[in-house]
Amino acid sequence: MNKPAAPRKRASVKLETAPKPKPKPRTTRKTSKKELPKPPVGSFKHRLLMIGLEVLGLAITAVSAVMILLGYSAGWFSGTRFFTSLLPFAIGVLALIVAAAVLLIGWWRLRKWLQDRAAILAPVLALSFALVIGWFVLQNHFAQAFGHFRMLVGGKQEASRVTLAHQVYAAYRRYDTAQLLQMVNRAETYNPAIVEAAKVFDIDPNLLQGIAATESSFLPRDSRDGGHGLFQITQVPKAVMAQAGKQLAVSKPSLLDPRHNAFIAAATLKYYLTEMHNDLFLGLLAYNIGPANGGLRFIMQQYGAIDFVTIQPYLQQLPRDYPIRVLSHALAFRLWKIEGKLPVYEEGDNAMRIQRIGIPGLQAEL
Repeated sequence: MNKPAAPRKRASVKLETAPKPKPKPRTTRKTSKKELPKPPVGSFKHRLLMIGLEVLGLAITAVSAVMILLGYSAGWFSGTRFFTSLLPFAIGVLALIVAAAVLLIGWWRLRKWLQDRAAILAPVLALSFALVIGWFVLQNHFAQAFGHFRMLVGGKQEASRVTLAHQVYAAYRRYDTAQLLQMVNRAETYNPAIVEAAKVFDIDPNLLQGIAATESSFLPRDSRDGGHGLFQITQVPKAVMAQAGKQLAVSKPSLLDPRHNAFIAAATLKYYLTEMHNDLFLGLLAYNIGPANGGLRFIMQQYGAIDFVTIQPYLQQLPRDYPIRVLSHALAFRLWKIEGKLPVYEEGDNAMRIQRIGIPGLQAEL
């Protein structure tokens, strides 16, 4: 029998393949990074300074313009009628808001144009606006606008203050200038003691001068009603006398010594100002009334009065007019100190200038 042929084994032919080339090591190229130039150290501070000056100038301009425009609007449309006062004022406020938005957009565009030419132009222009409006503020006409603005914001309190202030200005207007000048000259002898006492008790020295002028016309003497010396001191709270003695370094101050008298007056005024919550008119009124009959606070509680305007009608002429007389004399000393003369109130623009200088003791409210 024929044997089946065994399957032939295929000869495995080894194909020689070309050796693969070894991968070349990657060479990292040294990329030279260009270092950005560092801004100079002072450039950021300089830019911040420019922005700060620009914001300052614009803020001064905007705040002053708002006060002026609202003040004039309050003066033009003063009243309580809807169509002639309230509605026009509301429309004016709306127009002011729209105008402010338009001006802000316009400034932003102008600012870009200015910065393309020079970085300093925008701050310079903003500060120029502030200087222009600052010059306008220094004029007498701004005093009227600012007065209307204060009346608008201050309401009843400001209305009372303005009414009393004009009583003071009217009292100064009625004084004889020659007699006032004589009294100012007599005060020179006592001014060092008055200034010293005012500094110790933190009081406007012109206020103390006004009290001395009203009490004794700078002619120290004993009066029939028991007043003594330069400030006509009568009854003084024991705490006040002790405080004055402490500042003078004496056990018992002498009312006949002008310096001691001034210290006692300053301590007394400070005491009553504190008692009346720094209301200048009530403080002066309490100084004049003293502790008699329970003092001013008891009288106000008795009649339900809340301020000087409401207590005035209940008082006799002397205490009622006392704060006005003191402040009108204090105004004369303030004018003498600032201008070196006593201007006649009704001549030229003296009235507006005097009102801008202000009444001693009331400028702090500004």
